[in-house]
Amino acid sequence: MQKANGHDLASIMDAVEKTRPAIERICAEVWEEAELSKEEVRSAQIHIRELEAAGFKITSRGTSGYPTAFIAEWSQGEGGGKIGFLPEYDALPGLGNAPVSKQAPRSDDKTTGHGCGHNLLGAGCTGAAIALKGIMEQESVPGTLRVYGCAAEESAGVKVFMARDGLFNDVDACLAWHSAPMAMVGPVRSAAVNQIQVEFFGKTAHAGFAPWEGRSALHALELFAHGVNLMREHVEPTTRIQYIVEAGGTATNVVCDYTRLQLAIRDKDRGRVEAITAWVKQLAEGAAMGTQTRAKFDVQFGLWDLLPNGPIIERTYANMEKIGMPQWTEEEQSFARACQKNMNVPELGMATKLSPLSPNEITVGGATDVADVSWNTPTGVFVMPTLPLGVGLHTWPVTACGGMSIGLKGALAAAAVMTATGYDLMTDATLRDSARADFERRKGDTKYVSAVSDEQNDAAGLGSMLKDGHDEMVVVP
Repeated sequence: MQKANGHDLASIMDAVEKTRPAIERICAEVWEEAELSKEEVRSAQIHIRELEAAGFKITSRGTSGYPTAFIAEWSQGEGGGKIGFLPEYDALPGLGNAPVSKQAPRSDDKTTGHGCGHNLLGAGCTGAAIALKGIMEQESVPGTLRVYGCAAEESAGVKVFMARDGLFNDVDACLAWHSAPMAMVGPVRSAAVNQIQVEFFGKTAHAGFAPWEGRSALHALELFAHGVNLMREHVEPTTRIQYIVEAGGTATNVVCDYTRLQLAIRDKDRGRVEAITAWVKQLAEGAAMGTQTRAKFDVQFGLWDLLPNGPIIERTYANMEKIGMPQWTEEEQSFARACQKNMNVPELGMATKLSPLSPNEITVGGATDVADVSWNTPTGVFVMPTLPLGVGLHTWPVTACGGMSIGLKGALAAAAVMTATGYDLMTDATLRDSARADFERRKGDTKYVSAVSDEQNDAAGLGSMLKDGHDEMVVVP
């Protein structure tokens, strides 16, 4: 019988097959609900229902200030490992699509959709936890499984607040995956980011009769934005600064007394983001001083950069090799090629080969709230194909594929990989020790300090910061 590292591959696949009905239900039902960030009440309950039915205990609801977040746990015996899984389940606006190979509305006219595959991501993570529990019970393996209901990833993810609250500190490792057009794992570092709101307060006056009596908040915003743009000559190539104006005045004959913009600062590590943030804050204060207005500078939300873990990456890759790729039918490949044709990208169908393991660390410009988990415990994340090659996340084909067999096959394959890797971590103390040593080495003297304050219950003011498809960790070729 074929062995995959420390476990019996057949037992892994059998456990996932036994869990298949639960995975199928989560995939289908969460796809149907397609609830937005911080509104995913029914989607969270679907996960809770399946976990409770499988014998998990819900130990926290409304976790870290998010009503749609939760924690579920199961354990047996004394000692053993403690492994966490990170399901997500929120959808995106404007990406509702029927499960067909063209852009078409759903039959119920719902306009929200899982254009990032979170119905699949969540099903794979929760399904892996349930499957691993079954194996542990059968083999009397001691240990603890914990499932974190990771609400609102598409806006301001609860993982950041969970990390701030120390909820990952006692686990040996956390595992996650994401939808993608390829199968890949490697030493990827995502960017750190701060989301900032800058407001200027001036004094209104009639712009024709007595403009000298006013102080323009719009001039302050313009001066600030000009300063930010001049900064670009003097920042490192890894720095990204983008902003949008949310309030810029209402009438030309009135001196504007209030303006507001949203600003995103990204860089390859947290220290660089904080340094640029301090510089930008000085610009806001200077712009206010120069225009005799007042500035309010508020860092509303922030993410750390993803910390890879070598031993978990290597073990995950070995398991991906053993388990293999999803086996696509010709009908599924035709569906994928039709999606590609309608997206005007090469009609290459679905990926059929595992991407090679990169020996070098890769830095990308996107961000993920999994990063904050990775600075608190060894964390493994990989991608599995659930959408056609050349198609980007946050597009209608992702929603379409997620509502039919292509997405389900990807979720089942991902569940198998996480079940195998979770079993290895649970039963191999040497692997856990190696993962912890790599974590400590990469972290060095850096101390994790959350970008959100203890006073923040959630990022309630970030409703306008929903992702638009350009802030994902996965690089789509």
